[in-house]
Amino acid sequence: MRKTLLLVAVGTLAVVGLARRAAPSKLMENRLWIDRLPAGPRDTVQLFVALGDEATGIFDASSAWRGSYELFHYELQGDQLRIVYPQTGEAETARTKAARCDAPPPMELCLEIDGASHGVKRYYSRDDWSIDGHDVDAARNQVAVLRATLVRP
Repeated sequence: MRKTLLLVAVGTLAVVGLARRAAPSKLMENRLWIDRLPAGPRDTVQLFVALGDEATGIFDASSAWRGSYELFHYELQGDQLRIVYPQTGEAETARTKAARCDAPPPMELCLEIDGASHGVKRYYSRDDWSIDGHDVDAARNQVAVLRATLVRP
């Protein structure tokens, strides 16, 4: 009887763990998202990153030569993204949906953010564009390297 209960408990935890890992809302975290590939070094691209372990993110609009950004703290519950912008103290709630989709090549994933005052509504990413969500500095470096490979001045 104990073995049966133990097996049921382990099986339940495994199923719950798989469901959490596969949750579409979590797909948006620890990944670089852009609105489109830049056409050239002066082309401004919208970028979005949410670091899951740090609960910190960035909305960025930049070209190879110029850019602006705003960092934020967030809480993700299901598809609800509660955002607080520390610079202004403003807060908002946006709805997110991240999934594999028919994205323009070479993209494979889509992220929709509805209700945020920053960035754009739709972003794209690739399976291999995951970033380290444990270390903000390492994530910044990964984003910088990836950005540099998108467009060379």
